[in-house]
Amino acid sequence: MMEYIGATGVPVKFESVPIENDIDFHFILSFAIDAIPSGKHQNGIFSPYWEPTLTPESVKAIKTAHPNVKALASLSGWSIGEKVLRWYNPRKPNKWISNAFSSLKSIITEYHLDGIDIDYENFPKQNSTFAYCIGELITLLKNQSVITVATIAPFYTTVNPYLDLYNRYGNVIDYVNYQFYTDKVRTADGYLRTFALRAQQFGNEKLLPSYETDGRGIQGDAFFDALKLLETSGFDVNGVMIFSADVGASNGYYYEKKSQEFLLNSTSKA
Repeated sequence: MMEYIGATGVPVKFESVPIENDIDFHFILSFAIDAIPSGKHQNGIFSPYWEPTLTPESVKAIKTAHPNVKALASLSGWSIGEKVLRWYNPRKPNKWISNAFSSLKSIITEYHLDGIDIDYENFPKQNSTFAYCIGELITLLKNQSVITVATIAPFYTTVNPYLDLYNRYGNVIDYVNYQFYTDKVRTADGYLRTFALRAQQFGNEKLLPSYETDGRGIQGDAFFDALKLLETSGFDVNGVMIFSADVGASNGYYYEKKSQEFLLNSTSKA
């Protein structure tokens, strides 16, 4: 189970989210960004921008209360305020990797984190460094035992750079949090067709179906109809990604509860 948390500016707490002890539950803190508030890039020097209620102490507390919980930092996201963020091609990629490793190691240590999620959402037309910089960063963080899990979060307009990354460094990527809600399918049949396409690209094993609470794409219990259809169509549902816990409180975390219930009754759990 993957859930983004802390991205919208709404005060939110880990302990409010229902967690089943038999589920591997990953909170994805949103976001760590290598830019200052004006949007000026910092050449790989990341800072945490998630909701301030998500303190290092609260991360430690939720992991102590629920040993099945892991916490990740998601990198970049769409924007800082109104400033849209973009991947930029560092003039010295190895310097970017070095800066990113050092700054993220500091954040990961301070916040008791277990991994990172890659969520760059805008790219220049001539992108030549993303796969190398991110792939080498993940590899270095894992080889130095700084993290144990790494995920990526492509959507329909960013498939190509993420496929390049995945094809070159898939051995160090644990899950694909594809943002299916951006494909704007609203029926179970449509969800199945889209999932089948992305499974051809990224494989089924690491690909997680996703849901945006009160947002885009398939909504309500139709999402769970889609999960059932995926299983009956021969796909393994190895987990669920939800965006986001910030919104989930408004409906009593209905989708978090029901997703975990589905996974507990499924052939696979994640």
